[in-house]
Amino acid sequence: MEAKRKPFFTAKNIAFLAVLVALVVVLQTLSTLIGRLGGTPISLVLIPVVLGGVMLGWRAGTLLGFVFGLITAIFGVTGFDAWTFLLFGEEPVWTVVLCLVKGTAAGAASSLLYLAIARKNVYAGVIVAALAAPVVNTGIFVAGAFAMSGAISSVQAATDQGSVSLVYYIIIMLAGINFLIEFAINAVASPAIYTVSRLFLKKKKAKPQPAAVQPAEGDIAAEDAGNAKEEPPAQKPLTQKNGN
Repeated sequence: MEAKRKPFFTAKNIAFLAVLVALVVVLQTLSTLIGRLGGTPISLVLIPVVLGGVMLGWRAGTLLGFVFGLITAIFGVTGFDAWTFLLFGEEPVWTVVLCLVKGTAAGAASSLLYLAIARKNVYAGVIVAALAAPVVNTGIFVAGAFAMSGAISSVQAATDQGSVSLVYYIIIMLAGINFLIEFAINAVASPAIYTVSRLFLKKKKAKPQPAAVQPAEGDIAAEDAGNAKEEPPAQKPLTQKNGN
């Protein structure tokens, strides 16, 4: 008989997902805020995305990646992320689509790669998943940027970067620095992700053994009574009659 699949939306999984979703929102907000203040964004948001895929499966990784893309799109539409807001003004629909697709794909790809590789080596699966997330995220962004080259050129001119070529602007200035930071952070965080996932999986596998059910005293008595053999009735000694 085939083993029944465990339901995904259990109370425990929902609690973990809620924590990870909150981390995605907070970390993406922090990264965008650092960029607004003129610093180089330190992107940590892919860490909870990878962690969710490793601990809870590909559905969780995909969902967390979608949340990451959704937050990015919201920040762009509202103007909290200035560069994405400029791109949204040029190509509103494709900007939102690009944000959603790259985030969702990064979460789905990393978690599916982990599931495939972890069957042979869990640690290798975690490392590949952690490094695949920024590669997929940046790769889809670069492809989408070239597909919207006209809008990117307008944003490039609006940000006083017209002196460089479009290819250099997209690959080096837009994607290159952020990609290297994300890749390095995820590489450094891989051992921590592995440790957390192992603790989670061990705790999940360790199920308490059910205590042996002791029968009640009445049951024991009934069982003893049922198992007891009936003793044959005692035979009376034969008495001989006197002929007198």
